[in-house]
Amino acid sequence: MGEALQTFINDLIEYPFLQHALSTSLILGVACSMVGCFIVLRGLALMGDAISHAVLPGVAISYILNISYFFGAVAFGIMAALGIGFVQHKSKIKSDSAIGIVFSAFLALGILLVTKIQSPINLNNILFGNVLTITEPDRILTEVVAGVVLLSIFLFFKELQLTTFDPVMAKASGFPVKMINYLLMVMLTLITVVSLQTVGVILVVSLLITPAATAFLLTQNLSTMLWISALIGAISAVIGLFLSVTYNLPSGVVIVLTASVIFLIVFLFNPKTGLLWQHSNKNGHKTA
Repeated sequence: MGEALQTFINDLIEYPFLQHALSTSLILGVACSMVGCFIVLRGLALMGDAISHAVLPGVAISYILNISYFFGAVAFGIMAALGIGFVQHKSKIKSDSAIGIVFSAFLALGILLVTKIQSPINLNNILFGNVLTITEPDRILTEVVAGVVLLSIFLFFKELQLTTFDPVMAKASGFPVKMINYLLMVMLTLITVVSLQTVGVILVVSLLITPAATAFLLTQNLSTMLWISALIGAISAVIGLFLSVTYNLPSGVVIVLTASVIFLIVFLFNPKTGLLWQHSNKNGHKTA
């Protein structure tokens, strides 16, 4: 492992594309993880899943129109969020059913378009990601959008915090609750779209949810949760990219698996809530 790490560091110094892949993975790991904290606390994991799947037809249509995939994907992501809200509020269907209907329909449409237009779009890269193939314009766009999302979290932290934990009080205090909710949906859509090259449509929800859920097991303080989640996202990105390059594995898959392993370790061994820790404590009390 030491030799592999040294080789990775040497390659990192020598090859600019690897440097770009690392910087992109890091900023996305941090941004997705921090947005994910609000998604987890609001119980909107399925919404993240829906938007990540719904952007696929936007990617295909962008190719047809010969424009950047970013614009088509964002448009369809926002359409999906609005469509879910419309179905939920205009019918007796509950939110989870509305999400399932919309995201499965958008995903099916996207796969149909990609396969029928005979485009050079690599469906595997869209579905599972490959940060090593990211182009310079896409890298710059990704880092700018992720930076804007992170800045929005810091600027509107108080509003996001209050509307997350007590929306009734937030409304009574004069906060524009609906606007803050829309802001969160826009941030979720933007970070999902720019994550396509790194982890892909299928796995982006894991990058959003897993580090945030892990941080939630470790703290009850939102500020601390944000920083822990960001750290886990960054570590997952670095380790995932290292393993991907070293063993010639898909980058998005390995990054997500790394985050999942970290979650499993915390879930089992966390001194406060860890499953094995609690089990050993119970056995210790029985013995005593």
